[in-house]
Amino acid sequence: MDKQYLKQCVNKIKVTNLPYADVEVENHSPLKMIGKGRQGAVFKVNDDICVKVFGNEEDCEREYYALSLGKHTDLFPMVHDKGPLHIAMDFIKGVDLREYLQSQPLTEELSFKLIQLLITFKEIGYERIDHHKRQIFILPNGHLKVIDVARTVWRDRVYPYPRKLINSLGEEYKKTFLSHVQKLSADLYAEWSHYIEMEKLSRHITKKLLTQSSDKNSLLIESLLNSKVEKEYRKRLEDLVYKVFKDEWVKVMLAKGVNPDVIMDKIEEKMEKLQVDNGKAKGKDEDHYIGFYKNSQSKYETAEYGGAQKRKNQPRPRGRSFIIR
Repeated sequence: MDKQYLKQCVNKIKVTNLPYADVEVENHSPLKMIGKGRQGAVFKVNDDICVKVFGNEEDCEREYYALSLGKHTDLFPMVHDKGPLHIAMDFIKGVDLREYLQSQPLTEELSFKLIQLLITFKEIGYERIDHHKRQIFILPNGHLKVIDVARTVWRDRVYPYPRKLINSLGEEYKKTFLSHVQKLSADLYAEWSHYIEMEKLSRHITKKLLTQSSDKNSLLIESLLNSKVEKEYRKRLEDLVYKVFKDEWVKVMLAKGVNPDVIMDKIEEKMEKLQVDNGKAKGKDEDHYIGFYKNSQSKYETAEYGGAQKRKNQPRPRGRSFIIR
């Protein structure tokens, strides 16, 4: 690959991020655009290489960092060049899972490969152990490849089960996939089912948060988080409440024609206040928490992360992730 030629082409491409929409692209290069999303647009360089051009440097650094974590595996495209706003990588020659399932069944073998994919995500250090089916490709040899991994890292809060993957499968294949999970690992199925039920409860709580006064909200969260369950699950439920509340509030604001970004800081402040009121944040630095993971002997251990400040060109502290059994 001629890196100088690639740089000249990238300099003739302008990608602009838009709020809650795919990027806007001005392409004055000879490269053909083959796709775009929220963070960037992808152009075909040749039969083996494509280049993703980003709208801002942070998204570019984030995706490059995520790809670098998995460079020793065969799950991700190989990176050939990196610039402030672009990453040149392998062109994936396969069909995405969304298109594949339109004509082919979801077999137990494929479900097992998807579970292995999630295990790899966890092992290499991703915070979000999840991926949408349209970003998962099946190669002619049956192996899987994934793209668009920027949002798997530098996350403070994530859903504690592969919500995006499961829901993207649709109702029919969602049931099929979960039945395969239950057959392959009863413990994993039980854990995911538990969190699915927790999310339903979180959505119920969100409705209360959006309709009750602040004092009642604090009492509601306090009574819930003081319930007699393991500390790990209380933390995960707290995250679910936060995530669901944030998602639903964005929908409300968009329906009212208001830019949600204007009030997101207030949401953050509100949730932090609820944490402090419940003794969750007293005496702790920002982003300080106890993360749980499972070691090779299948016993729970704890690892403490926190206090690290965001620094330019350095990865942010890892967020919470769920346990693959």
